[in-house]
Amino acid sequence: MPAKSKIQFTGSQGDQLAGLLEQPDSGSNGLVLLAHCFTCGKDIAAASRISRALVSQGFSVFRFDFTGLGNSDGDFANTNFSSNVGDLVAAADFLRQQFQAPSLLIGHSLGGTAVLSAAAQIPEVKGVATIGAPAEAEHVIHQFACDLESIERDGEARVTLANRQFTIKKQFIEDLRDTTPEMISRIDAALLVMHSPVDSIVSVTNAEKIYKAARHPKSFISLDDADHLLSKADDARYVADTISAWANRYLKIDSAPAATRPAVAHGNVLVAEKNRKFTQDIYTDSHHWMADEPTRVGGNNLGPDPYAMLLASLGACTSMTLRMYANRKQWPLKDVKVELQHHREHGDDCASCSAEHPQIDVITRTITIDGDLDSTQRARLIEIADRCPVHKTLHGIIEIKTSTAGPLTPTG
Repeated sequence: MPAKSKIQFTGSQGDQLAGLLEQPDSGSNGLVLLAHCFTCGKDIAAASRISRALVSQGFSVFRFDFTGLGNSDGDFANTNFSSNVGDLVAAADFLRQQFQAPSLLIGHSLGGTAVLSAAAQIPEVKGVATIGAPAEAEHVIHQFACDLESIERDGEARVTLANRQFTIKKQFIEDLRDTTPEMISRIDAALLVMHSPVDSIVSVTNAEKIYKAARHPKSFISLDDADHLLSKADDARYVADTISAWANRYLKIDSAPAATRPAVAHGNVLVAEKNRKFTQDIYTDSHHWMADEPTRVGGNNLGPDPYAMLLASLGACTSMTLRMYANRKQWPLKDVKVELQHHREHGDDCASCSAEHPQIDVITRTITIDGDLDSTQRARLIEIADRCPVHKTLHGIIEIKTSTAGPLTPTG
């Protein structure tokens, strides 16, 4: 299963920005940094669908909410196009330090214009793809042209965009006007321009301007009858498939990621440091995922913490055991959900605590069983839950034997 990790990082204006890193279950063809459309968010349908499709084809994808949007902190009214570009560069810096630098930038609508500007500031980028992007940031002004006079006169105004209200300040307008298409000619990476000829928000003539301003290698793909927001799932999937095929040529994708994967014997688990902090790579013979700690304790939240994985192990084993038993009995078990919590209880609160062990670890397991089952069958399934192998291991006597695989450094 692909891994999803919620991440926070510091944006260009010092605010904490919310991001989502999606990774394939093994290896990676490279990391994609995806910029959403103007006043949208990382969870808009097009961004989510494109991300899932790219992950299914072996890419890691990071998308985030720009300052003041979605789950990110900050005031949208104090942002502008330049700060969006700065947020992209800040995201790339964070990824470079904690994971790997992005090799491919994808931007939708004004996000496409932003990645065109940010590309020159991210040296590892080998490819840039735009979707329905304006050739100039100033193009977005037409979305609130009716309020332009008020903004110029009063310094700001409340405008309605996509059925939501935003405060647009004069500095936002001025920043857009100061942005020129010269940024396109500075891109030292392959460029893929994707645009719909029937886009009613950003005319396809913008794609022509971007294409003409860019240096080779460059490509153009028509999105035929797609709308600006790629609201149809098939259009988003086509975009992802096309980008993936195009990227194969320019990112030099091959089997290298698999070659660097450590060999792990069947039944073993290998845990290796990733950033000399809390982030850990975890490998089995056929899977790879990460463990980390939450940002509030100094981690990067790139994966579940150790106790979350412990709970997940018990929960998964419980669900699998109930399913196997019900299927063997041919009982009409429709669905199983297991929710778990871990906490510690002190002697005063716990009847099973003793003087020698005044505090114990307690796992609370809540099992939801859905199906046309009678009370006897349901009771039996709860009994079976206690027989899952991980449950038995946790209740048994566990001995951990530790050894070193390398030479110890002399101490004296």
